Amino acid sequence: MKFYDCATAPSPRRVRIFLAEKSIEIPIVQVNLASGEQFGDAFRSINPDCTVPVLELDDGRHLSEVFAICQYLELVYPDPPLMGRDAAETATVTMWNSKLEWQLLAPLADAFRNRARGLKDRALPGPEPYEQIPQLAERGSKRALSFLGKLDAHLAKVEYLAGKRFSIADITAVVAVDFAAWSKTPVSDELIHFNRWYQQVSARKSMGA
Repeated sequence: MKFYDCATAPSPRRVRIFLAEKSIEIPIVQVNLASGEQFGDAFRSINPDCTVPVLELDDGRHLSEVFAICQYLELVYPDPPLMGRDAAETATVTMWNSKLEWQLLAPLADAFRNRARGLKDRALPGPEPYEQIPQLAERGSKRALSFLGKLDAHLAKVEYLAGKRFSIADITAVVAVDFAAWSKTPVSDELIHFNRWYQQVSARKSMGA
């Protein structure tokens, strides 16, 4: 296998943490997003969407999208399980990961991509140019902060986002929160339960991946 990465981007970091949690070591190819390498013909042949991460399988096939890549890795390397141990737990992990992607990570991406000067006419990832919309940046920050309040209430009742065990949902959340600083969306110190969870999860060795 081979992993196409960008060390500064949040999406591939989610996969790197997943790999580290499972102690999987595979060759990594850095794609320079800042220079536009993802738009070149060589990388387009790997992923026409011009985004990372991408996992190249031994037979030459390519998987893109974080959840799909992690799902493949979970099936091939089941221990330790990071996507649930039974039907109910798996569904719960998937539910929370989906909530986090759509109600936290996506709004933060809107906030960042519609504010960053270097992303003028690149407000959405991919090969097509899209203009920045300042109102989407403001809305993204508001949506993210609202959802963080809901997470704080949820984490008052559980140790990890999907229950008793660390999972891909926690990986998605911690990467999103670290990304929040880039999007100018500060996390309040008043979110006591959320900050307890964040400190606990951030201390894991895998977070340095």
